[in-house]
Amino acid sequence: MSRESMEFDVVIVGAGPAGLSAACRLMQQAQAAEQELTVCVVEKGSEVGAHILSGAVMETRALDELFPDWKERGAPLNTAVTEDRVVMLKNADKATVLPNALIPKPMHNHGNYIVSLGNVCRWLGEQAEALGVEVFPGFAAAEILYNDDGSVKGIATGDMGVTAAGEQGPNYMEGMELHAKYTLFTEGCRGHLGKQLISRFKLDQDADPQHYGIGIKELWDIDPAKHQPGLVVHGSGWPLSEAGATGGFFLYHTDDNQVVVGLITDLNYDNPWLSPFDEFQRMKHHPEISQALEGGKRVSYGARAITKGGFNALPKMTLPGALLLGCDAGTLNFAKIKGTHTAMKSGMIAAEAISAALLAGDEGGRDLSGFTDAFKASWLYDELYRSRNFGPAMHKLGTWLGGAFNYVDQNWFGGKIPLTLHDRHHDYAQLKPADQSPVINYPKPDGVLSFDKPSSVFLSNTNHEEDQPCHLQLKDAGIPISQNLPKFAEPAQRFCPAGVYEVVEGENGPQFQINGQNCVHCKTCDIKDPAQNITWVVPEGAGGPNYPNM
Repeated sequence: MSRESMEFDVVIVGAGPAGLSAACRLMQQAQAAEQELTVCVVEKGSEVGAHILSGAVMETRALDELFPDWKERGAPLNTAVTEDRVVMLKNADKATVLPNALIPKPMHNHGNYIVSLGNVCRWLGEQAEALGVEVFPGFAAAEILYNDDGSVKGIATGDMGVTAAGEQGPNYMEGMELHAKYTLFTEGCRGHLGKQLISRFKLDQDADPQHYGIGIKELWDIDPAKHQPGLVVHGSGWPLSEAGATGGFFLYHTDDNQVVVGLITDLNYDNPWLSPFDEFQRMKHHPEISQALEGGKRVSYGARAITKGGFNALPKMTLPGALLLGCDAGTLNFAKIKGTHTAMKSGMIAAEAISAALLAGDEGGRDLSGFTDAFKASWLYDELYRSRNFGPAMHKLGTWLGGAFNYVDQNWFGGKIPLTLHDRHHDYAQLKPADQSPVINYPKPDGVLSFDKPSSVFLSNTNHEEDQPCHLQLKDAGIPISQNLPKFAEPAQRFCPAGVYEVVEGENGPQFQINGQNCVHCKTCDIKDPAQNITWVVPEGAGGPNYPNM
Protein backbone atom coordinates (compact mmCIF):
# COMPACT_ATOMS: atom_id res chain seq x y z
CA MET A 1 0.00 0.00 0.00
CA SER A 2 1.51 3.32 -1.02
CA ARG A 3 1.65 6.30 1.30
CA GLU A 4 -0.47 9.38 0.78
CA SER A 5 1.36 12.11 -1.11
CA MET A 6 1.09 15.85 -1.65
CA GLU A 7 2.55 17.82 -4.55
CA PHE A 8 4.35 21.17 -4.22
CA ASP A 9 6.57 23.26 -6.40
CA VAL A 10 9.15 23.48 -3.58
CA VAL A 11 9.51 21.52 -0.34
CA ILE A 12 11.85 22.90 2.33
CA VAL A 13 13.23 20.70 5.11
CA GLY A 14 13.79 22.69 8.30
CA ALA A 15 12.29 25.96 9.55
CA GLY A 16 15.55 27.69 10.41
CA PRO A 17 16.94 30.95 9.00
CA ALA A 18 17.93 29.43 5.64
CA GLY A 19 14.69 27.53 5.04
CA LEU A 20 12.34 30.30 6.10
CA SER A 21 14.26 32.96 4.17
CA ALA A 22 14.08 30.76 1.08
CA ALA A 23 10.34 30.28 1.58
CA CYS A 24 9.71 34.00 1.96
CA ARG A 25 11.84 34.92 -1.04
CA LEU A 26 10.15 32.30 -3.24
CA MET A 27 6.74 33.78 -2.51
CA GLN A 28 7.98 37.35 -2.96
CA GLN A 29 9.35 36.41 -6.38
CA ALA A 30 6.14 34.62 -7.38
CA GLN A 31 3.98 37.55 -6.32
CA ALA A 32 6.19 40.02 -8.20
CA ALA A 33 5.75 37.89 -11.34
CA GLU A 34 2.03 37.39 -10.60
CA GLN A 35 2.53 33.61 -10.72
CA GLU A 36 1.19 30.84 -8.48
CA LEU A 37 3.80 28.93 -6.48
CA THR A 38 3.21 26.26 -3.85
CA VAL A 39 5.82 26.09 -1.09
CA CYS A 40 5.86 23.84 1.97
CA VAL A 41 8.19 23.87 5.00
CA VAL A 42 8.43 20.83 7.29
CA GLU A 43 9.94 21.24 10.76
CA LYS A 44 10.71 18.43 13.21
CA GLY A 45 10.32 20.68 16.26
CA SER A 46 6.94 21.01 17.97
CA GLU A 47 6.77 24.60 16.72
CA VAL A 48 8.91 26.87 14.58
CA GLY A 49 11.87 27.91 16.74
CA ALA A 50 11.59 25.01 19.21
CA HIS A 51 14.91 23.49 18.09
CA ILE A 52 16.70 26.73 17.19
CA LEU A 53 19.76 27.44 19.31
CA SER A 54 22.39 30.08 18.63
CA GLY A 55 24.43 32.63 20.57
CA ALA A 56 23.26 34.92 18.93
CA VAL A 57 24.61 38.21 17.69
CA MET A 58 22.92 38.89 14.37
CA GLU A 59 24.13 40.91 11.44
CA THR A 60 21.12 42.29 9.54
CA ARG A 61 22.55 42.38 6.01
CA ALA A 62 20.41 39.53 4.65
CA LEU A 63 17.35 40.58 6.65
CA ASP A 64 17.66 44.11 5.25
CA GLU A 65 17.41 42.61 1.75
CA LEU A 66 14.58 40.20 2.57
CA PHE A 67 12.35 42.58 4.51
CA PRO A 68 13.71 46.16 4.33
CA ASP A 69 10.86 47.18 6.66
CA TRP A 70 11.62 44.54 9.29
CA LYS A 71 11.49 47.08 12.12
CA GLU A 72 7.98 48.16 11.15
CA ARG A 73 7.00 44.49 10.86
CA GLY A 74 8.02 43.93 14.48
CA ALA A 75 11.05 41.68 13.99
CA PRO A 76 12.39 40.74 17.44
CA LEU A 77 15.72 42.56 17.14
CA ASN A 78 15.49 44.67 20.28
CA THR A 79 19.01 44.94 21.70
CA ALA A 80 21.62 46.74 19.61
CA VAL A 81 25.25 45.98 20.45
CA THR A 82 26.64 48.86 22.53
CA GLU A 83 30.08 47.51 23.46
CA ASP A 84 32.47 44.83 22.21
CA ARG A 85 34.97 43.17 24.55
CA VAL A 86 37.43 40.35 23.81
CA VAL A 87 39.02 38.61 26.79
CA MET A 88 41.75 36.00 27.09
CA LEU A 89 41.32 33.83 30.19
CA LYS A 90 44.86 32.99 31.38
CA ASN A 91 43.90 30.62 34.20
CA ALA A 92 41.09 30.09 36.72
CA ASP A 93 41.51 33.61 38.15
CA LYS A 94 43.30 35.91 35.70
CA ALA A 95 42.30 37.43 32.38
CA THR A 96 43.51 39.99 29.86
CA VAL A 97 41.17 42.28 27.96
CA LEU A 98 42.57 42.69 24.45
CA PRO A 99 42.81 46.23 23.01
CA ASN A 100 40.16 46.84 20.37
CA ALA A 101 42.85 47.73 17.81
CA LEU A 102 44.23 44.16 17.99
CA ILE A 103 40.91 42.44 17.28
CA PRO A 104 40.42 41.01 13.76
CA LYS A 105 37.85 43.20 11.97
CA PRO A 106 35.24 40.45 11.43
CA MET A 107 34.85 40.15 15.22
CA HIS A 108 33.66 43.75 15.59
CA ASN A 109 29.91 43.93 16.21
CA HIS A 110 29.00 47.57 15.71
CA GLY A 111 25.56 47.73 14.06
CA ASN A 112 24.60 44.16 15.06
CA TYR A 113 21.88 42.97 17.44
CA ILE A 114 21.76 40.49 20.31
CA VAL A 115 18.78 38.25 19.56
CA SER A 116 17.00 35.04 20.41
CA LEU A 117 17.36 33.25 17.08
CA GLY A 118 14.42 31.02 18.03
CA ASN A 119 12.23 34.12 18.29
CA VAL A 120 13.63 35.50 15.02
CA CYS A 121 12.66 32.22 13.33
CA ARG A 122 9.18 32.32 14.89
CA TRP A 123 8.78 35.78 13.37
CA LEU A 124 10.15 34.62 9.99
CA GLY A 125 7.66 31.74 10.11
CA GLU A 126 4.82 34.24 10.56
CA GLN A 127 6.06 36.24 7.57
CA ALA A 128 6.26 33.06 5.47
CA GLU A 129 2.72 32.01 6.36
CA ALA A 130 1.41 35.52 5.62
CA LEU A 131 2.97 35.18 2.15
CA GLY A 132 1.16 31.88 1.57
CA VAL A 133 3.76 29.30 2.59
CA GLU A 134 2.43 26.12 4.22
CA VAL A 135 4.43 25.46 7.39
CA PHE A 136 4.11 22.03 9.05
CA PRO A 137 5.79 21.89 12.49
CA GLY A 138 5.93 18.58 14.35
CA PHE A 139 6.70 16.57 11.21
CA ALA A 140 10.15 15.07 10.86
CA ALA A 141 11.57 14.56 7.36
CA ALA A 142 12.75 10.97 7.72
CA GLU A 143 13.53 9.83 4.18
CA ILE A 144 14.66 11.23 0.83
CA LEU A 145 12.58 10.18 -2.17
CA TYR A 146 14.13 9.76 -5.61
CA ASN A 147 12.81 9.75 -9.16
CA ASP A 148 13.65 6.90 -11.53
CA ASP A 149 16.47 8.98 -13.02
CA GLY A 150 18.09 9.41 -9.58
CA SER A 151 17.04 13.00 -9.05
CA VAL A 152 15.48 14.04 -5.75
CA LYS A 153 11.68 13.73 -5.81
CA GLY A 154 10.97 15.04 -2.31
CA ILE A 155 10.85 13.65 1.22
CA ALA A 156 8.70 11.39 3.38
CA THR A 157 7.80 12.31 6.93
CA GLY A 158 8.35 9.73 9.63
CA ASP A 159 5.66 7.33 10.78
CA MET A 160 4.09 8.24 14.13
CA GLY A 161 3.15 5.76 16.84
CA VAL A 162 5.71 3.04 16.06
CA THR A 163 6.74 1.17 19.23
CA ALA A 164 10.31 0.54 20.39
CA ALA A 165 9.90 -2.99 19.06
CA GLY A 166 9.19 -1.56 15.61
CA GLU A 167 5.49 -2.47 15.61
CA GLN A 168 2.48 -0.28 14.91
CA GLY A 169 1.13 1.03 18.21
CA PRO A 170 -2.45 2.09 18.99
CA ASN A 171 -1.77 5.67 17.80
CA TYR A 172 0.03 4.65 14.62
CA MET A 173 -0.09 7.13 11.75
CA GLU A 174 1.76 6.51 8.52
CA GLY A 175 4.12 9.17 7.25
CA MET A 176 3.30 11.20 4.18
CA GLU A 177 5.23 11.77 0.97
CA LEU A 178 5.84 15.38 -0.06
CA HIS A 179 6.82 15.61 -3.72
CA ALA A 180 8.41 18.71 -5.24
CA LYS A 181 10.04 20.00 -8.36
CA TYR A 182 12.85 21.15 -6.08
CA THR A 183 13.61 20.22 -2.47
CA LEU A 184 15.72 22.45 -0.23
CA PHE A 185 17.60 20.83 2.64
CA THR A 186 18.07 23.39 5.40
CA GLU A 187 18.31 21.13 8.46
CA GLY A 188 21.11 22.99 10.22
CA CYS A 189 24.48 21.56 11.24
CA ARG A 190 24.98 17.88 10.35
CA GLY A 191 21.51 17.42 8.96
CA HIS A 192 20.91 13.68 8.73
CA LEU A 193 19.39 13.88 5.22
CA GLY A 194 22.03 16.35 4.10
CA LYS A 195 24.68 13.90 5.28
CA GLN A 196 23.11 11.21 3.07
CA LEU A 197 23.04 13.51 0.05
CA ILE A 198 26.67 14.55 0.51
CA SER A 199 27.67 10.88 0.55
CA ARG A 200 25.41 9.68 -2.29
CA PHE A 201 26.28 12.50 -4.71
CA LYS A 202 29.91 12.90 -3.52
CA LEU A 203 29.24 16.60 -2.99
CA ASP A 204 32.33 17.03 -0.81
CA GLN A 205 34.87 15.32 -3.07
CA ASP A 206 36.64 18.63 -3.86
CA ALA A 207 36.32 20.12 -0.35
CA ASP A 208 38.36 19.93 2.84
CA PRO A 209 36.79 17.81 5.61
CA GLN A 210 34.06 19.69 7.43
CA HIS A 211 34.93 20.91 10.94
CA TYR A 212 32.65 21.35 13.90
CA GLY A 213 32.30 22.74 17.39
CA ILE A 214 29.81 21.97 20.15
CA GLY A 215 28.10 25.07 21.48
CA ILE A 216 26.56 24.88 24.95
CA LYS A 217 24.46 27.80 26.12
CA GLU A 218 22.49 28.98 29.13
CA LEU A 219 20.04 31.84 29.61
CA TRP A 220 20.18 33.62 32.98
CA ASP A 221 18.10 36.20 34.81
CA ILE A 222 20.67 38.42 36.52
CA ASP A 223 20.78 41.18 39.11
CA PRO A 224 19.51 44.35 37.35
CA ALA A 225 22.41 46.30 38.89
CA LYS A 226 24.84 44.12 36.89
CA HIS A 227 22.96 44.28 33.62
CA GLN A 228 24.55 46.16 30.71
CA PRO A 229 22.18 45.85 27.70
CA GLY A 230 24.11 45.47 24.46
CA LEU A 231 27.42 44.35 25.97
CA VAL A 232 29.05 41.58 23.91
CA VAL A 233 31.95 39.65 25.47
CA HIS A 234 33.91 37.02 23.52
CA GLY A 235 36.96 35.17 24.75
CA SER A 236 39.08 32.05 24.75
CA GLY A 237 41.86 30.35 26.70
CA TRP A 238 41.11 28.73 30.06
CA PRO A 239 39.72 26.16 30.82
CA LEU A 240 39.99 24.50 27.38
CA SER A 241 43.65 25.49 27.06
CA GLU A 242 44.55 23.26 30.04
CA ALA A 243 43.55 20.22 27.98
CA GLY A 244 45.19 21.53 24.79
CA ALA A 245 41.74 22.13 23.29
CA THR A 246 40.52 25.23 21.49
CA GLY A 247 37.27 27.13 21.33
CA GLY A 248 35.79 30.23 22.87
CA PHE A 249 33.16 31.58 25.21
CA PHE A 250 30.51 34.25 24.84
CA LEU A 251 28.55 36.39 27.28
CA TYR A 252 25.85 38.64 25.84
CA HIS A 253 23.72 41.08 27.82
CA THR A 254 20.33 40.96 26.12
CA ASP A 255 17.11 42.68 27.21
CA ASP A 256 14.89 42.15 30.31
CA ASN A 257 17.85 41.81 32.72
CA GLN A 258 18.99 38.61 31.02
CA VAL A 259 22.34 37.35 29.76
CA VAL A 260 23.25 34.39 27.61
CA VAL A 261 26.47 32.60 28.40
CA GLY A 262 28.03 29.80 26.41
CA LEU A 263 31.13 27.88 25.42
CA ILE A 264 32.04 26.57 21.96
CA THR A 265 34.47 23.65 22.11
CA ASP A 266 36.16 22.78 18.80
CA LEU A 267 35.49 19.10 18.12
CA ASN A 268 39.05 18.45 16.94
CA TYR A 269 40.23 18.01 20.57
CA ASP A 270 42.39 14.94 21.24
CA ASN A 271 41.86 14.04 24.91
CA PRO A 272 39.01 11.50 25.29
CA TRP A 273 38.63 12.45 28.98
CA LEU A 274 37.52 15.96 28.02
CA SER A 275 33.86 16.85 28.60
CA PRO A 276 32.68 20.05 26.84
CA PHE A 277 29.72 20.24 29.25
CA ASP A 278 31.95 20.15 32.33
CA GLU A 279 34.44 22.58 30.79
CA PHE A 280 31.54 25.02 30.39
CA GLN A 281 30.33 24.53 33.97
CA ARG A 282 33.88 25.11 35.20
CA MET A 283 34.32 28.20 33.05
CA LYS A 284 31.39 30.00 34.69
CA HIS A 285 33.39 30.18 37.95
CA HIS A 286 35.98 32.47 36.36
CA PRO A 287 35.66 35.99 37.86
CA GLU A 288 35.19 37.50 34.37
CA ILE A 289 31.97 35.51 34.02
CA SER A 290 30.86 34.81 37.59
CA GLN A 291 30.69 38.53 38.37
CA ALA A 292 27.72 38.80 35.99
CA LEU A 293 26.00 35.56 37.06
CA GLU A 294 26.32 35.67 40.86
CA GLY A 295 22.98 36.43 42.45
CA GLY A 296 21.20 35.40 39.24
CA LYS A 297 19.16 32.38 38.23
CA ARG A 298 19.62 29.99 35.30
CA VAL A 299 16.38 29.71 33.33
CA SER A 300 17.21 27.71 30.19
CA TYR A 301 19.88 25.37 28.79
CA GLY A 302 20.66 23.95 25.38
CA ALA A 303 23.38 22.58 23.11
CA ARG A 304 23.93 22.40 19.36
CA ALA A 305 26.81 21.49 17.09
CA ILE A 306 28.20 24.23 14.84
CA THR A 307 29.49 23.77 11.28
CA LYS A 308 32.68 25.81 11.20
CA GLY A 309 34.83 24.54 8.30
CA GLY A 310 33.91 27.60 6.25
CA PHE A 311 34.80 28.24 2.62
CA ASN A 312 37.37 25.46 2.24
CA ALA A 313 34.95 22.79 3.50
CA LEU A 314 31.91 23.86 1.46
CA PRO A 315 30.47 20.94 -0.51
CA LYS A 316 28.84 21.35 -3.90
CA MET A 317 25.45 22.79 -2.90
CA THR A 318 23.38 21.72 -5.93
CA LEU A 319 22.32 18.27 -7.08
CA PRO A 320 19.55 17.02 -9.37
CA GLY A 321 16.25 18.19 -7.91
CA ALA A 322 17.65 19.65 -4.70
CA LEU A 323 19.91 22.16 -2.96
CA LEU A 324 21.85 21.97 0.29
CA LEU A 325 21.82 25.31 2.12
CA GLY A 326 22.77 27.16 5.29
CA CYS A 327 24.51 25.18 8.01
CA ASP A 328 23.48 21.93 6.28
CA ALA A 329 26.18 22.93 3.76
CA GLY A 330 28.36 24.86 6.21
CA THR A 331 27.92 28.53 5.28
CA LEU A 332 28.71 29.84 8.78
CA ASN A 333 31.41 32.52 8.86
CA PHE A 334 33.60 31.39 11.75
CA ALA A 335 35.71 34.55 11.65
CA LYS A 336 32.58 36.44 12.69
CA ILE A 337 31.19 33.53 14.78
CA LYS A 338 27.99 34.14 12.83
CA GLY A 339 25.89 31.94 10.58
CA THR A 340 22.44 33.53 10.57
CA HIS A 341 22.92 36.18 7.90
CA THR A 342 24.93 33.76 5.75
CA ALA A 343 22.30 30.99 6.06
CA MET A 344 19.56 33.47 5.18
CA LYS A 345 21.43 34.70 2.13
CA SER A 346 22.08 31.15 0.88
CA GLY A 347 18.34 30.48 1.10
CA MET A 348 17.52 33.72 -0.72
CA ILE A 349 19.97 32.99 -3.56
CA ALA A 350 18.46 29.51 -3.91
CA ALA A 351 14.93 30.92 -3.96
CA GLU A 352 15.83 33.36 -6.72
CA ALA A 353 17.47 30.64 -8.82
CA ILE A 354 14.52 28.26 -8.37
CA SER A 355 11.82 30.84 -8.98
CA ALA A 356 13.59 32.03 -12.16
CA ALA A 357 13.74 28.43 -13.38
CA LEU A 358 10.14 27.55 -12.47
CA LEU A 359 8.72 30.78 -13.89
CA ALA A 360 10.53 29.97 -17.15
CA GLY A 361 8.71 26.63 -17.36
CA ASP A 362 11.25 24.34 -15.63
CA GLU A 363 9.61 21.04 -14.63
CA GLY A 364 12.13 20.36 -11.87
CA GLY A 365 14.69 17.64 -11.19
CA ARG A 366 17.66 19.52 -12.65
CA ASP A 367 21.01 20.43 -11.15
CA LEU A 368 20.56 24.21 -10.91
CA SER A 369 23.88 25.60 -12.04
CA GLY A 370 22.25 29.04 -11.98
CA PHE A 371 22.45 28.88 -8.19
CA THR A 372 26.21 28.29 -8.28
CA ASP A 373 26.74 31.24 -10.62
CA ALA A 374 24.62 33.54 -8.43
CA PHE A 375 26.33 32.28 -5.27
CA LYS A 376 29.79 33.00 -6.68
CA ALA A 377 28.69 36.51 -7.65
CA SER A 378 27.23 37.27 -4.20
CA TRP A 379 28.55 39.03 -1.11
CA LEU A 380 28.08 35.70 0.71
CA TYR A 381 30.74 33.99 -1.42
CA ASP A 382 33.07 36.98 -1.04
CA GLU A 383 32.61 37.03 2.74
CA LEU A 384 33.27 33.31 3.13
CA TYR A 385 36.29 33.48 0.82
CA ARG A 386 37.83 36.30 2.85
CA SER A 387 37.42 34.23 6.02
CA ARG A 388 38.77 30.98 4.57
CA ASN A 389 42.00 31.01 6.60
CA PHE A 390 40.51 31.86 9.99
CA GLY A 391 39.74 28.36 11.27
CA PRO A 392 42.75 26.58 9.72
CA ALA A 393 45.07 29.24 11.23
CA MET A 394 43.69 28.59 14.72
CA HIS A 395 43.90 24.81 14.25
CA LYS A 396 47.43 24.81 12.82
CA LEU A 397 49.06 27.65 14.74
CA GLY A 398 47.15 27.72 18.04
CA THR A 399 45.30 30.57 19.74
CA TRP A 400 48.11 33.18 19.90
CA LEU A 401 49.97 32.60 16.62
CA GLY A 402 46.73 31.81 14.79
CA GLY A 403 45.17 34.96 16.21
CA ALA A 404 48.17 37.01 15.06
CA PHE A 405 47.94 35.53 11.55
CA ASN A 406 44.21 36.29 11.42
CA TYR A 407 44.79 39.86 12.59
CA VAL A 408 47.25 40.42 9.71
CA ASP A 409 45.08 38.57 7.18
CA GLN A 410 41.84 40.35 8.11
CA ASN A 411 43.03 43.84 9.11
CA TRP A 412 45.91 44.35 6.67
CA PHE A 413 44.86 42.24 3.67
CA GLY A 414 41.07 42.30 4.05
CA GLY A 415 41.02 38.50 3.98
CA LYS A 416 42.84 38.36 0.65
CA ILE A 417 46.32 37.38 1.81
CA PRO A 418 47.85 35.45 -1.13
CA LEU A 419 47.83 31.99 0.43
CA THR A 420 45.18 29.54 1.61
CA LEU A 421 45.65 27.41 4.71
CA HIS A 422 43.97 24.01 4.92
CA ASP A 423 43.01 21.65 7.72
CA ARG A 424 42.50 18.25 6.15
CA HIS A 425 42.15 16.24 9.36
CA HIS A 426 38.76 14.84 10.35
CA ASP A 427 37.61 15.94 13.81
CA TYR A 428 36.56 12.41 14.85
CA ALA A 429 40.02 11.00 14.05
CA GLN A 430 41.89 13.28 16.46
CA LEU A 431 41.32 11.41 19.73
CA LYS A 432 44.37 9.86 21.34
CA PRO A 433 44.12 6.62 23.34
CA ALA A 434 42.87 7.19 26.88
CA ASP A 435 45.98 5.66 28.46
CA GLN A 436 48.13 8.20 26.60
CA SER A 437 46.02 11.17 27.72
CA PRO A 438 45.91 12.94 31.09
CA VAL A 439 42.75 12.07 33.03
CA ILE A 440 40.59 15.14 33.72
CA ASN A 441 38.77 15.12 37.05
CA TYR A 442 36.05 17.75 37.03
CA PRO A 443 34.84 19.44 40.22
CA LYS A 444 31.35 18.65 41.41
CA PRO A 445 28.79 21.32 40.45
CA ASP A 446 27.82 23.70 43.24
CA GLY A 447 24.20 24.14 42.12
CA VAL A 448 24.72 27.91 42.09
CA LEU A 449 26.93 28.64 39.08
CA SER A 450 27.59 25.08 37.88
CA PHE A 451 25.12 22.25 37.43
CA ASP A 452 24.80 18.59 36.40
CA LYS A 453 23.49 17.21 33.13
CA PRO A 454 20.07 15.96 34.36
CA SER A 455 19.04 19.34 35.80
CA SER A 456 20.32 21.03 32.65
CA VAL A 457 18.38 18.78 30.27
CA PHE A 458 15.29 19.44 32.40
CA LEU A 459 15.65 23.16 31.58
CA SER A 460 15.77 22.40 27.84
CA ASN A 461 12.18 21.04 28.02
CA THR A 462 13.35 17.96 26.14
CA ASN A 463 10.74 15.29 25.68
CA HIS A 464 10.42 12.23 23.47
CA GLU A 465 7.68 9.62 23.28
CA GLU A 466 9.43 6.85 25.22
CA ASP A 467 7.97 3.87 23.37
CA GLN A 468 9.55 4.50 19.98
CA PRO A 469 12.57 3.12 18.11
CA CYS A 470 15.84 4.63 19.33
CA HIS A 471 16.91 7.42 16.97
CA LEU A 472 20.59 6.97 17.90
CA GLN A 473 21.59 3.98 15.87
CA LEU A 474 24.77 1.92 16.15
CA LYS A 475 26.13 0.43 12.95
CA ASP A 476 27.85 -2.22 15.11
CA ALA A 477 26.45 -2.67 18.62
CA GLY A 478 29.68 -4.35 19.73
CA ILE A 479 32.02 -1.44 18.98
CA PRO A 480 31.52 0.73 22.10
CA ILE A 481 32.56 -2.08 24.45
CA SER A 482 35.04 -3.93 22.24
CA GLN A 483 36.81 -0.91 20.75
CA ASN A 484 35.91 2.47 22.23
CA LEU A 485 35.74 1.50 25.89
CA PRO A 486 39.28 0.23 26.42
CA LYS A 487 40.92 2.47 23.85
CA PHE A 488 39.12 5.78 24.31
CA ALA A 489 37.41 5.19 27.68
CA GLU A 490 34.14 5.53 25.71
CA PRO A 491 34.18 9.27 25.03
CA ALA A 492 30.46 9.43 24.13
CA GLN A 493 29.60 9.57 27.83
CA ARG A 494 31.63 12.80 28.01
CA PHE A 495 31.16 14.53 24.66
CA CYS A 496 27.36 14.26 24.84
CA PRO A 497 26.02 17.35 26.67
CA ALA A 498 22.76 15.66 27.66
CA GLY A 499 23.64 12.39 29.43
CA VAL A 500 22.40 10.23 26.54
CA TYR A 501 25.33 7.79 26.66
CA GLU A 502 26.39 5.84 29.74
CA VAL A 503 28.58 2.86 30.51
CA VAL A 504 26.87 0.82 33.23
CA GLU A 505 27.86 -2.39 34.93
CA GLY A 506 25.80 -5.34 33.71
CA GLU A 507 25.78 -9.03 34.56
CA ASN A 508 28.49 -9.69 31.98
CA GLY A 509 30.59 -6.59 32.60
CA PRO A 510 30.28 -3.06 31.21
CA GLN A 511 27.25 -2.27 29.07
CA PHE A 512 26.81 0.67 26.70
CA GLN A 513 23.48 2.33 27.43
CA ILE A 514 21.67 4.89 25.25
CA ASN A 515 19.12 7.14 26.98
CA GLY A 516 17.58 8.49 23.78
CA GLN A 517 14.83 10.41 25.58
CA ASN A 518 17.48 12.85 26.91
CA CYS A 519 18.69 13.85 23.43
CA VAL A 520 18.71 17.60 22.68
CA HIS A 521 19.41 16.96 18.96
CA CYS A 522 22.87 18.58 19.07
CA LYS A 523 24.42 15.96 16.68
CA THR A 524 27.77 15.86 18.50
CA CYS A 525 27.72 12.06 18.76
CA ASP A 526 27.27 11.68 14.99
CA ILE A 527 30.29 13.97 14.49
CA LYS A 528 32.80 13.04 17.21
CA ASP A 529 32.38 9.28 17.71
CA PRO A 530 35.89 7.98 16.87
CA ALA A 531 34.55 4.81 15.21
CA GLN A 532 31.90 6.77 13.27
CA ASN A 533 29.54 4.12 14.58
CA ILE A 534 26.70 6.34 15.82
CA THR A 535 24.17 7.56 13.27
CA TRP A 536 21.67 10.21 14.35
CA VAL A 537 18.30 9.85 12.61
CA VAL A 538 15.11 11.76 13.34
CA PRO A 539 12.90 10.59 16.18
CA GLU A 540 9.14 10.94 16.04
CA GLY A 541 8.06 14.43 15.01
CA ALA A 542 7.76 17.08 17.77
CA GLY A 543 10.28 15.20 19.95
CA GLY A 544 13.36 16.90 21.36
CA PRO A 545 13.93 20.22 23.09
CA ASN A 546 11.51 23.12 23.29
CA TYR A 547 13.67 26.19 23.61
CA PRO A 548 11.95 29.35 24.81
CA ASN A 549 13.75 32.62 24.10
CA MET A 550 16.95 30.80 23.03
